[in-house]
Amino acid sequence: MEDDSTNSEKPGRVRAPAEPAAHRFHSRNPSMQEAEGEGTINERDDARHAKTAATASLATPSLSSTQTFHTSSAPSSQRPGLLESDSEDEEPATATCFKRSTSPASVLQRNKGAEYQKVGEEGVCKMHRFSLYETVSWFYLVGGDVLDQKFRILKIDRTVDSGDLSVVEDEIVYTRKEMNQLLNAVDEGNKVSGGLKMKCSTWGILGFIRFTAAYYMLVVTKRSQVAMIGGHYVYQIDGTELVPLTTSSSSRAKAERMPEEARFVSTLSNLDLSRSFYFSHTYDITRSLQLNMIQERAALGKGLLRKSQGYHDGMFVWNQHLLGPASVALQHTYDWCIPIIHGFVDQTNISIHARTVSITVIARRSRFFAGARYLKRGANDLGYVANDVETEQIVSEALTTSFHAPGPRLYANPNFTSYVQHRGSIPLHWTQDNSGVTPKPDIELNLVDPFYSAAALHFDNLFERYGAPVYVLNLIKARERIPRESILLKEYTNAITYLNQSLPEDKKILYKAWDMSRASKSRDQDVIGTLETSAKDIVSRTGFFRNGDGVYWKSSAQNGVARTNCIDCLDRTNAAQFIIGKCALGRQLQALGITTNETVEFDSDVVTVLSHMYHAHGDMIAIQYGGSHLVNTMATYRKINQWSSHSRDMVESFKRYYNNSFLDRQRQEAYNLFLGNYTFVQGQPMLWDLATDYYLHHADPRAYSQRRRRDYIKWFDPCHLEERKLPQEVHSTGPLAEKPLSFFDDYWLEYYRPTNISAFPKILSYKVNSLRKYPPPKESPDSGVQPNDPQSDLRSRNDQRDNGQVKPDS
Repeated sequence: MEDDSTNSEKPGRVRAPAEPAAHRFHSRNPSMQEAEGEGTINERDDARHAKTAATASLATPSLSSTQTFHTSSAPSSQRPGLLESDSEDEEPATATCFKRSTSPASVLQRNKGAEYQKVGEEGVCKMHRFSLYETVSWFYLVGGDVLDQKFRILKIDRTVDSGDLSVVEDEIVYTRKEMNQLLNAVDEGNKVSGGLKMKCSTWGILGFIRFTAAYYMLVVTKRSQVAMIGGHYVYQIDGTELVPLTTSSSSRAKAERMPEEARFVSTLSNLDLSRSFYFSHTYDITRSLQLNMIQERAALGKGLLRKSQGYHDGMFVWNQHLLGPASVALQHTYDWCIPIIHGFVDQTNISIHARTVSITVIARRSRFFAGARYLKRGANDLGYVANDVETEQIVSEALTTSFHAPGPRLYANPNFTSYVQHRGSIPLHWTQDNSGVTPKPDIELNLVDPFYSAAALHFDNLFERYGAPVYVLNLIKARERIPRESILLKEYTNAITYLNQSLPEDKKILYKAWDMSRASKSRDQDVIGTLETSAKDIVSRTGFFRNGDGVYWKSSAQNGVARTNCIDCLDRTNAAQFIIGKCALGRQLQALGITTNETVEFDSDVVTVLSHMYHAHGDMIAIQYGGSHLVNTMATYRKINQWSSHSRDMVESFKRYYNNSFLDRQRQEAYNLFLGNYTFVQGQPMLWDLATDYYLHHADPRAYSQRRRRDYIKWFDPCHLEERKLPQEVHSTGPLAEKPLSFFDDYWLEYYRPTNISAFPKILSYKVNSLRKYPPPKESPDSGVQPNDPQSDLRSRNDQRDNGQVKPDS
């Protein structure tokens, strides 16, 4: 049996990339060894036979013995085509169900006195996949860990009165055998009413929502890998299912309310959750890398273990409303439910001087004052602005996988850097009425506030999130035949001037207004050159985040943020953010020791890849807010646009106009329902009967008299202006001092998947190679290279680089 325990680590190393010697202690994970030693002798024999079959499958994939090897990634029927398709992930898009088998009743009797492991004890892993079973009266949700070895169960009562949510959380952690016996016992007890039936398999619960009658449970049924950060996978939601938590016989809903209930469900379906919604089981993507590292290290210094629950940034958790009932009903909410963000996530790897660099772009859209283009403009009276998006650019060297440095020095890996910037509508009270047929409605200032209260709240929130200074890059038009955008220019400038009067000299809001649209149409102005000058000034003032322990590796924190806006915060804003990101990229590469210069040239491969990523980033943000792709791209502002692109710009302009005029209202109703801005109340108007949703996004006027009035001069919190610093060398104290690395971070099991068999074309780190995602330009005909073949492009460039014909990407 000792030989088997040793061999159990080998499958993980077959598929895992080589790590430095200082990191190899991860392969001797105690929790893995304990898992191998669990169960009966027969179970360990089954595991040994499964490993033998796995080894045989590597040599002779066609042998029938491979059908007996059960993996969590794909059914055995799909395994022969594993090496032929590189469009799939290691795990299938749909979660595998818990495999039940019939057990004799005598086995249940023998197992009665077993001692079960409790939630929270060492070695218990977070659940990654779930199976939903149903009987006439109950739902049973079975959750399994990443190794499919430990399981938990959640029971939901289907017979409660309409409007109530009854959930029973079992804190016992079961083995596969014990869970199988439990489900068989439930099945046996419900034979008269049909037994236990499989409903669906899921990757997690998004939450619970109620309209007019009973609750619904929203679950993720399909997902796909899009990024890997510190050994933790980030997934895009590809499919969801809304499960009613009631039965037809026990429903207390009145007959006359059923049409209303159906219309609410139809309204919610207008929000496509299968596009641009993301989650991670083990990494908090609602916060920036800098905030995550600071909080983890600060908790370690206090001898605490940071838990995910309660630490998510509620501003970017789009299912916060659905998580409300779950947090009341469940003790361990985030063991079952997953917070999601709305925005954009993309990742690619590129080779620079023979060193692999990973570039990740994450956009997080705020759930406050969220909506469609003409329906949400400016700011509300709480200081939240429309189209508020935080963009983070993470640049790391793929030398090591985790966030931890050798030692281990927890959360101190110096190979991670990030830079954060912000976009959002101008923080004034202004609107545009699109009820007519004009493609450019007039801009109206609805409220002239001499104290600029909304702007004050907004910038105080920026100080709280990012620190000081805040660099405002205002790109709206300054001169127009018919004043539209220029109306806001004067008012915005006055607002910044007023707010700066009270700020300390070194914390003042830095403001630059520049008519980018006019400059792009002029032949004697260099748009990109002007933006690069501003970008260098911005990055030098705010700095960027570089991880490290402050002793062996230098570390730094970003203080302040670049706030970029145009009138829509789409086309011009995205071009400016790309230039700022390009400037930050040069400094990030220099900090990682990959380049000696802090600038990267436009014609380099790495900037080409970055431009592709920011273009996709801008397209996604534009679709979410404006209803179409970007109209003006980087090619437009670099003045290298082709004639063929003009027709594309016209098509995108028409699509944007059509969506804004005819489809945005339906989309806004779906936003208001999903985000909880509107909740059904008996006797109040229905969502579709409201003439306006103004009062859904602003504070209740009846509460003004009870609220404390903010100081017009001291409009900011001085604590928000304090400098952000990373805790220096941190060692875990107290009971945590003797814990292994796996106790703090189980990235090894999630990323290397030691019990799975996989192939390189299915591994995310291989699929995100820049030459596979963004092939280089077409080669000459006599080169013999197929331009659309990523593998040929990769081999060609490698051969040329080996022969000295191509310089390394820089």
